[in-house]
Amino acid sequence: MRDDDPRLPTSPGFWRSPLRGTWFTSVLGLVLLVGITVLFVTGLLSYAAYNPDLAPVNDQTPDKGVLGFYLFSWPTNPYWLYRVTQGLHVTLGIALIPVLLAKLWSVVPKLFTLPPARSLAHALERISLLLLVGGGLFEFTTGVLNVQLDYLFPGSFYPLHFYGAWVFFAAFLAHAALKTPAAVRAVRQRHGDEGQLESPRPEAPTVSRRGALWFVGGASLLLLVTTAGQSIGGALRRTALLAPHGGADPGSGPNGFQINKTAGYAGIDAKETREEAWRLVVTGRDGRTVRLTRTELLRLPQYSAALPIACVEGWSTADQWWRGVRLRDLAALVGYDGDPPDVFVESLQRHGAFRRAALRANQVADPRSLLALQVNGEDLSPDHGYPARVIVPAAPGVLNTKWVARMTFGDL
Repeated sequence: MRDDDPRLPTSPGFWRSPLRGTWFTSVLGLVLLVGITVLFVTGLLSYAAYNPDLAPVNDQTPDKGVLGFYLFSWPTNPYWLYRVTQGLHVTLGIALIPVLLAKLWSVVPKLFTLPPARSLAHALERISLLLLVGGGLFEFTTGVLNVQLDYLFPGSFYPLHFYGAWVFFAAFLAHAALKTPAAVRAVRQRHGDEGQLESPRPEAPTVSRRGALWFVGGASLLLLVTTAGQSIGGALRRTALLAPHGGADPGSGPNGFQINKTAGYAGIDAKETREEAWRLVVTGRDGRTVRLTRTELLRLPQYSAALPIACVEGWSTADQWWRGVRLRDLAALVGYDGDPPDVFVESLQRHGAFRRAALRANQVADPRSLLALQVNGEDLSPDHGYPARVIVPAAPGVLNTKWVARMTFGDL
């Protein structure tokens, strides 16, 4: 068979859809230009929220090198910051899936063009396209699996998504620099040099290109309204049909809000959390150590804070009323009477990630940062971290360690 044989995908005549064309592709490309840029920025913010420079505790991504240039101590104000940035990241990422798939469909004939490289510059462009397409599919696929709590990919989600994002965005920037001017011209003029995008022998149209764009937009809107409720909360939470709603069924009552990992999943033995068995070990300056029962913690000054839990999967709770001992007061018990330092928190948890976590000094110092003993006027349930858990404003949910056993204060 010849390369111009219409039975081969390498032949322009093989691709017969009348929808393909520069204007159609350019509109989709400009939407992705804005959307993917927002995803990249909010993704960096999400990664920074883990305070990844507190390695190897919060972040075990190897050899970041210069890719860690953006790191800073994650703020505690506004307290809903992570809820908004991560909710936007996840919801927008899901809503853009139809746009991404439509864009890939619109340019698929170019992937089969022969010869594969007409020059060195053309070869580099084709390689960048492979990285762009492969990186885009990888990032969106792993992101959706993470949202659905389906960890089918090998290794940890965090380093995979981190390095995948840099590869994808580098290819995306190169592609945008080459194609954006032409895309803008095509959209303004409502036509363009169709080249290999327009079929030389198109089939009879059944829908216009504008109609196809409305279809793609409608699909994105449908994904938006069936996902966003997990971050917005309230009555809209029932509309989040495609979201995991925070994992396990939380039940009702004061502890009846989203649970990601249950005590059973984490391997918590109820015998360890009984009053007569459990002790909180707090260590600080010069090795000073105190051991506190839950009753002794309840005798310390108690403070309340209304804070949500927001997770990397995009879901968040409504504000819950937490009550317990301020982290900075615990630091004072072991020698830090002034500005408190960082803290390293260890859990009784045996299974799953983030059995340990670290918090920056600014998070410890915030008066709303608590070792919570109660929520909404009732003792914590086992699934919410009884006998004690950390709650910090604007921190990712996994840093709000449950089933706390030990806290070590000091510069990390």
